[in-house]
Amino acid sequence: MDTLVFILKILGSLGVFLYGMKVMSEGMQRTAGDRMRRILSTMTKNRFTGVLTGVTTTGMIQSSSATTVMVVSFASAGLLTLTQSIGVIMGANLGTTLTAWIIALVGKFSLASIALPIIGVGLPLFFAGRNKWRSIGEVLIGFGLLFYGLSLLKDSVPDLKSMLASADPLVKAQAESIREFVVGISGKGYFSILLFLGLGVLLTLVVQSSSAAMAITVTITLQGWIGFHESAAIVLGENIGTTVTAWLASIGASADAKRAARAHFVFNVIGVIWMLIVFYPFTAGVSWLGDLLPDSFRTEKHDSDVGFKLAIFHSLFNLINILLLIGFVPQIARIVTRWVKNDQVDLPPRLQFISQSLLDVGELNLPEAEKATCELAAITRRMFRGYLRVLEQPDQDLTEEVKNLKRLEDDADMLTHDITEYLVRTSAAEISPENARAVSRMVRIASELEEISDVIYRLVQITARKYKKERAFGNEASLNVSDLAATVVEMIEFYEAVLKSGHASEDDVARAEALEVKTDRLRKQYNKASMERMSSTEGSVKTEMISVDLHNQFELIGNYALSVVKNAHFLKGEEEPFDEV
Repeated sequence: MDTLVFILKILGSLGVFLYGMKVMSEGMQRTAGDRMRRILSTMTKNRFTGVLTGVTTTGMIQSSSATTVMVVSFASAGLLTLTQSIGVIMGANLGTTLTAWIIALVGKFSLASIALPIIGVGLPLFFAGRNKWRSIGEVLIGFGLLFYGLSLLKDSVPDLKSMLASADPLVKAQAESIREFVVGISGKGYFSILLFLGLGVLLTLVVQSSSAAMAITVTITLQGWIGFHESAAIVLGENIGTTVTAWLASIGASADAKRAARAHFVFNVIGVIWMLIVFYPFTAGVSWLGDLLPDSFRTEKHDSDVGFKLAIFHSLFNLINILLLIGFVPQIARIVTRWVKNDQVDLPPRLQFISQSLLDVGELNLPEAEKATCELAAITRRMFRGYLRVLEQPDQDLTEEVKNLKRLEDDADMLTHDITEYLVRTSAAEISPENARAVSRMVRIASELEEISDVIYRLVQITARKYKKERAFGNEASLNVSDLAATVVEMIEFYEAVLKSGHASEDDVARAEALEVKTDRLRKQYNKASMERMSSTEGSVKTEMISVDLHNQFELIGNYALSVVKNAHFLKGEEEPFDEV
């Protein structure tokens, strides 16, 4: 029973720590999500800025797993190249070492004494604040819970020295058995190092968080259960274990996403291999650096705080690994490119929701949906250009072109479904009010674009029926259709440019409204001309009805296009756009 209570206390302490990390990370995303998205999209131009981006992002959200999953996701969406992804992953490995330094503080002073005041400061902000202030309160509450969980973990793991000095023979016997077990598996040279490395891999796989695994490792080391060499070997294992999260996230994703996950694995494994070769000299150097720490870092339990030695080891190992391998990023990229072949089938564009169980990264998922929406807009442009080829070349057999337009229309339907499902899953996480509005408006934009693709395919069917019935337009009717189609082309290219820019200004909305008014005016004007030709002997009724149908469909595209631009304008604002259709 005592053993069960001990295990439950450890799990409970770990639960408070993980929940605190989750709350803090998600609050940080809501506070600085836009800035972090800009960092990920703009500060990855080369491998060096990619490393800096990885360090910054991981330091902010305190999870290398979340960062690498985002990298895999961005690579899948084409937002990051493979070389950029590798740079960010390298930086994530260094950014996560901040966790070890925070946890090392457990052995220095009582974190519980500052954890509750931090939560006390954050709680009023969380309940009384709005938007950003509420998110800041969430960050403080999460930070306090993280510290409190670490303090509970430290108190839940008994100090081995105290147990050995206990007057209770049962406690002393338990301590002796623990010490004998550790000594038994520790005195076998490199075999012991490999054994503890395997334990580190297993521990990270079980808790699904390298930060949580590091918390356990530092705590049991501080409490004297294992020595510095053993804990350092466990840390190496944790570096390999944390790559599994990204690997699992890449299952079913694109080839680039799989390559990014494999690059994470290759980078960490290479680092562990060279570290094993120089393990004992390296750890001796770290111990020497640890002994140089000021007296304020020392405790009554250790000549030099072993927690800080472990933090030094973790940081120094990852920093040197980056310095050694950053020059070989192209070679790593070639290795994983040979490892993961290109997709054999030219698949239509798909959007996949990639995340991990520990942290919701809803705030950082939006760029992928934005890119997919731009791709949907590009499909409508390609469809309309293809339709014009069908319209303008009645004497050629364009059966394959029509089939291709049908495939594009199916792709648009599929991509709209993917975007909608993706955004619904993104909004299932607790995201900021601004991004919640952006999600709802992006769903509307995707729906309008899908309607445009349907209208374009209806135009194809109408034109095909015209050719089948051998109904030829007169010169005036042909010029009217071409004139209205040119205005539609301008609208489609305009909303595609607006979506690529990420925001529509007031001037953009005014231009879209002017184009929509123009399409409506031309439709009425040309429909009136068609009706006049019907009442005269210049054109047949059935032929003119086809031209009227085409005019109406063109104008309908104009309505949907205006709605797209208006929703793009209101993506960042609090006002609601008007329904156009």
